[in-house]
Amino acid sequence: MALPFTLKLIVIPFLILINVLCLSKGVSSSSKIVEHQRKSVQSNIPTWDTNYLEFPLNLEYLEVEFFLWGSIGRGLDTIAPELAEGGPPPIGVRKAFLDPFTNDVIAQFALQEVGHLRAIKEVVKGFPRPTLNLSSAQFSEVVNSAFEHPLFPPFDPYRNSINYLLASYLIPYVGLTGYVGTIPKLLSVESRKLVAGLLAVKSGQDAVIRSLLYQRRLQRVVPYKITVQEFTNRLSKLRNKLGSDLGSRDEGIFVDQKDGAEGKIKGNILVGDENSLGYPRSPIEVLNIVYGSGDPKKVGGFFPKGADGYIAQSYL
Repeated sequence: MALPFTLKLIVIPFLILINVLCLSKGVSSSSKIVEHQRKSVQSNIPTWDTNYLEFPLNLEYLEVEFFLWGSIGRGLDTIAPELAEGGPPPIGVRKAFLDPFTNDVIAQFALQEVGHLRAIKEVVKGFPRPTLNLSSAQFSEVVNSAFEHPLFPPFDPYRNSINYLLASYLIPYVGLTGYVGTIPKLLSVESRKLVAGLLAVKSGQDAVIRSLLYQRRLQRVVPYKITVQEFTNRLSKLRNKLGSDLGSRDEGIFVDQKDGAEGKIKGNILVGDENSLGYPRSPIEVLNIVYGSGDPKKVGGFFPKGADGYIAQSYL
């Protein structure tokens, strides 16, 4: 039997309201389930693993801000402010003058790094974004150290695509070797699964950067009379020097034949040991490099106030 018009005016809105309330309750319940699962995962992670999983957040913050700003001119505070947790905005970072192809590649890297931050924080509590120095002056200081004299004009990573790729060469590989060194130390399957996933994508990013530079290896970096190849060799030597005295963990994109794969080739798009396996780095070695001091107790470089997390803070 059809309802009278006046009754419809009362019943239909009432039914819509009930439906909306039920939907809201369902969304709220779903959110609570996700949050409960996240806390459950965190509670099952050993403290030992937690410390090793929180440490790489420092480099993930560094990479996400450098790549986001370089490609789209905005940072974490715009794209995913909840992941920054109110940490101070990075110093000196800005949009880079990139060609469309390079810009697209870096934008992909940037959004991948957002996912990496989220993935880690779903397993461990983490910490707010630390103070980061991504200024041209900081990158110029690193390059000057690599060449053991000041370049003129000062190196500017945001000037063009080549400079930006060379600056990018500095960052993901350090995190990559850190992940290689971390996996054998982890106790839980959940921890190893997370780091293996992070390492897979980080390795891909580093391979893309090195491949793009390898294509241009004989090109001169304007306005210097220095090739791309020489830049990568110098930067790798600097990281080896700062990292530790345990031997080479780093190589440029073109090496002596004896140092290439199987000792039979000079091209070196991917870095590996004598069996072409990835090199490991410890947290100490990572801090030595990103601080630019060769000392985990002497902060500076990309982290003017030091890195965060139990491991980094334990040296301070």
